[in-house]
Amino acid sequence: MIGTIVNTSTILAGSLLGSLLKKGIKEEYQEALFRAMGLAAVGLGLNAVVQNMQNSAFPVLFIISLAAGSLLGTFLKIDERFQGLTARFSGNRLGEGLSTGILLYCIGTLSILGPIQSALYQDHTYLFTNATLDFVTSTALSSAYGIGMALAAPVLFVWQGSIYLLAKLLGAFLIPDMMTEISIVGGFLIAASGLGMLKIKDCKPLNMLPALFVPVIWFGIQRLI
Repeated sequence: MIGTIVNTSTILAGSLLGSLLKKGIKEEYQEALFRAMGLAAVGLGLNAVVQNMQNSAFPVLFIISLAAGSLLGTFLKIDERFQGLTARFSGNRLGEGLSTGILLYCIGTLSILGPIQSALYQDHTYLFTNATLDFVTSTALSSAYGIGMALAAPVLFVWQGSIYLLAKLLGAFLIPDMMTEISIVGGFLIAASGLGMLKIKDCKPLNMLPALFVPVIWFGIQRLI
């Protein structure tokens, strides 16, 4: 768990640093940061899709995952509930920032494969690399959205901690093909978040989060057949 602890700490540190920088940044520069983070999110998401799509064993699974996940998330009103909760503390912009931050921190190849490598092989390289990237990202996001972005840190800890524990218990089940499919879906979610930040299209990526579990269910069924 050392890698996850380091990763969580860098997000907290970056959030604190970014919030201190925010006080001296004019609104026009904050808007520039919003646009920069939006472009970065779109780029990171598309990169994850392109890198993993060529390795997909089931080319249409991501379509099924996004469709089914979006329907379930919309039914559960995940985005609406999340935005309502964050609006109580710091307005709608914090909700936008947190949803983007959580997706960027949690739904990346390094953040998913890192805990597995750590649990199975005691190799923390992925998580240490991810921690460095998250420090820069959290600093930039907090300079735009404020100290509330630190709330993403415990979410990351629970996310990576859960993957770590599951890898310990079900290491043989977490095959590379499943990780590839999850990474493709995650890439689309990150890109969708970036489009929202750029005010191009609000895809409500939080409502799509259940899509990440569809590949897990698919591979689970395959193992039972």
